[in-house]
Amino acid sequence: MAFDRPLAPYTSYRVGGPADALVNATSTAMLAAVLRICARAELPWFMLGSGSNLLVGDGGLRGIVFRLGGEYSAVTWCDDEPRGDMVRAEVGASASLAPFCGKAAGRGCVGIASLAGIPGSIGGALRMNAGTDRELGEFVESVLVQTPHRPDPHPVSLQYFYRHTSLARDAVVAKVRLRFECGDPGAVRADLQRRLKRRKDTQPIQWPNAGSVFRNPPGDKAGRLIEEAGCKGWRCGGAEVSPQHANFIVNLGGASAADVATLMARVRRRVHERFDVDLLLEQHVVGVFD
Repeated sequence: MAFDRPLAPYTSYRVGGPADALVNATSTAMLAAVLRICARAELPWFMLGSGSNLLVGDGGLRGIVFRLGGEYSAVTWCDDEPRGDMVRAEVGASASLAPFCGKAAGRGCVGIASLAGIPGSIGGALRMNAGTDRELGEFVESVLVQTPHRPDPHPVSLQYFYRHTSLARDAVVAKVRLRFECGDPGAVRADLQRRLKRRKDTQPIQWPNAGSVFRNPPGDKAGRLIEEAGCKGWRCGGAEVSPQHANFIVNLGGASAADVATLMARVRRRVHERFDVDLLLEQHVVGVFD
């Protein structure tokens, strides 16, 4: 456990103030023990995950902030089961999505390319039901979670929606069991690489960012609305609405969380003024803001 630890190094925006206490939980038993303490002492806590879809305030986060590792990063391919026309894997919540996609493509997992290039962990991808033309929830067979009042891993049934699920706010994803149709590995890898190239060509991956800022409104694209509203290239401090993709805010260096939040608010206001559309955040904004 580390006290007063800055969170900027743990977020993809590279901004964020300190956590009162930062805990790296490497096993379900360790996390369960700390969650029990939080429940008994009524301590606030937050699961940081990989920090890839998150804006943490410059004032930091109060209470205990968790990061997962160790057994939570394990990936087990269920090759001992009858293969048939399905491929199954048990994936820990902190397993990185990008390498998992690569390995899944090599096993011919049909549909895995829809997650290509999405940053973050399996647990975070599950909570936000990440995806493009297909979403992670489509491939989920079962989920184990931990909560302060039921800290040992236990199964839950979830519903999946556009960029969110029915997962309780106090539930920490421990493990996800996924299943995919088995296809031709060469074709799946080619699809994955094609989508990765398109992301590289169209998104500002060279700058720290947290992915798409706003959800796409029904029947439209947030990026199109933001670009048509003239917001591309807007700056506040070290933050910028990307000239490459309008639904990205990037840290050009030295940005604060307040800079990013200010741009979010200005873009939402301009789009509402121009198109009478209220953009909803896809990213999560947490912590203390001045």
